[in-house]
Amino acid sequence: MQNKQIVFTAPWQVELQDASLSAANIGEHDILVKKKFTLISPGTELACLSGNEGWFGMPGVPGYAAVSEIVEVGKGVTAFSPGENVFHYGDHSAYQIVSTNDLLLKAPNNIPLAWVPFTRMATVAFTSTRVSQIELGDNVAVTGLGLIGNMASQLATLQGANVFGIDLSEQRLKLAEKTGIRAALHGGQTNVREEIMKLTGGEGVSTLIEATGVPKAAIDNLPLIAKFGELIFLGSPRGEYQTNVTEIFNYVHLANYGSITFKGAHEWRYPVGRDGFVKHSLERNSKIVFGLMADNKLSIEPLISHILKPEEAASAYEGLRNDKEHYSGVLFDWS
Repeated sequence: MQNKQIVFTAPWQVELQDASLSAANIGEHDILVKKKFTLISPGTELACLSGNEGWFGMPGVPGYAAVSEIVEVGKGVTAFSPGENVFHYGDHSAYQIVSTNDLLLKAPNNIPLAWVPFTRMATVAFTSTRVSQIELGDNVAVTGLGLIGNMASQLATLQGANVFGIDLSEQRLKLAEKTGIRAALHGGQTNVREEIMKLTGGEGVSTLIEATGVPKAAIDNLPLIAKFGELIFLGSPRGEYQTNVTEIFNYVHLANYGSITFKGAHEWRYPVGRDGFVKHSLERNSKIVFGLMADNKLSIEPLISHILKPEEAASAYEGLRNDKEHYSGVLFDWS
């Protein structure tokens, strides 16, 4: 069969190409799916498109968040049937052969299909609250209010925190206010430290979730963190940054600097499937997100800025790169 694919052919070059896919390649524990919606992960995919991610080879098909309809199942597959909709870590292609050994969950019937791929972004954000010490009534700041930062803000709020978001985009700040953040602060127009101290009675925040992936943002905002607080790296740090590392270490080591704890929040610190010896997993987190969406506790609809056809892929990535005021949650509709 002919299989449309969005392909990164070279740095900053996006094409829609046709490839062939044979159902004869379906293994005993595989399924063939037809995509309904796939979601762009802006941070990761733009990093791949830049050519600076060594693990992503060009030409290559990006993407890892999809909801699809099962077309055919392998001989050994008993838990899934043709016609069912599933959530999986699918790429930006019309059809895909997926192993049932990977994360594969039946899509809930009580949420819109277009919301389902956002589960992946939510579970990425979930890691920041999982590794944190956030408790009811704590003050938390989130730097970067894109998809991941917005969801981290919502999840920290659900955990009982007073969440203050920091970004340079007016649109993202307004969006954060729509999705329930306590205060949205413009990093370029506000004395952020002064405002945070006012909002927290001079204490600062006990947790800072860094969601931009910009190393300088993490370092510049260390003074926001209260004594014995924590800095959580949610966005993968990218790009060279030079500073006095001794000064940074002092924030960790010295009591008068705060004795701050640095933590990594990479989603792959947890197993994919449930494990009897580990409380959290990507499967468990995904199912929890399904429930939060169904109960309207996790706000998804405001995050959707565009639903585009695959033929519009080049403009989608151009918008996410250069027009962050208007592009945030971008879905491809494969119907």
